[in-house]
Amino acid sequence: QVQLVESGGGLVQAGGSLRLSCAASGRTFSRYGMGWFRQAPGKEREFVAAMSWSGGSTAYADSVKGRFTISRDNAKNTVYLQLNSLKAENTAVYSCCAGARGFSTIASGYDYWGQGTQVTVSS
Repeated sequence: QVQLVESGGGLVQAGGSLRLSCAASGRTFSRYGMGWFRQAPGKEREFVAAMSWSGGSTAYADSVKGRFTISRDNAKNTVYLQLNSLKAENTAVYSCCAGARGFSTIASGYDYWGQGTQVTVSS
């Protein structure tokens, strides 16, 4: 069983940056595809970014391309999401996820989920 714990969320001004971390424990991590999703109050969960286990392949939602960057450090069993040029509309709970079959842009493609970390962008 894999457990994922996000951290790094908080309050930030519009135009600022934040780095989210997702620490994995319990089982093999290096071969897992990783993803980030977010959900704002009253909104559906949406895809943000994903990455293959090697980090060689990535995918981003159109709305975050050029501003957000997903990365991972397998030695630390940690995946990151760098959030730059943040906008108020980016306010949401951000959750990381892991999938044994690789990365995906849809939530059903993942097997394990973290509890989420709140990102609030002030305007």
